Amino acid sequence: MRNVKLFIATSLDHFIAGPNGEIDWLFTDGDFGYSAFMETVDTTLMGNETFKLTASFGDFPYKSLTNYVFTRNSDAPEEPYVNFVSGDIAAFVAELKQQPGKDIFLVGGGQINTLLLEAGLIDELQVFIHPIILGQGIPLFRPTKKMHAWQLVESRSFERGLVELHYVKA
Repeated sequence: MRNVKLFIATSLDHFIAGPNGEIDWLFTDGDFGYSAFMETVDTTLMGNETFKLTASFGDFPYKSLTNYVFTRNSDAPEEPYVNFVSGDIAAFVAELKQQPGKDIFLVGGGQINTLLLEAGLIDELQVFIHPIILGQGIPLFRPTKKMHAWQLVESRSFERGLVELHYVKA
């Protein structure tokens, strides 16, 4: 079975973006294991707002992967390199995990992260904590109905105070 891996950056107060989607506070001066991580996946999952943000950077970064964007709009416009999915997200991801292939990169955002967490479909978390407190923004996870236990398998620190925490489902 394929694993769903959340590889994501947060602020110290666990926001993945500012209140308007700002990510200008992220460190971009290093790879931080991203290239090695990308070798382990062949599929991305993301919410529509995360897709719009990613697409706004110019050249779409995941062209060589199969990309699924979750949307409430069943009439989403066609986009190159992207498959729009509406309907039961948890059922779609559960079925996707059963298909052959490499692991699955959960790009985000906070709503999709929480939905898949609550459904028990996230297998690994690689969280990169940046030494900044945003005060407000888009949370890594929204409040959940139950507790979710994880086991730390690795931690690394980088220059300038960036810390990686790598967890697997307990």
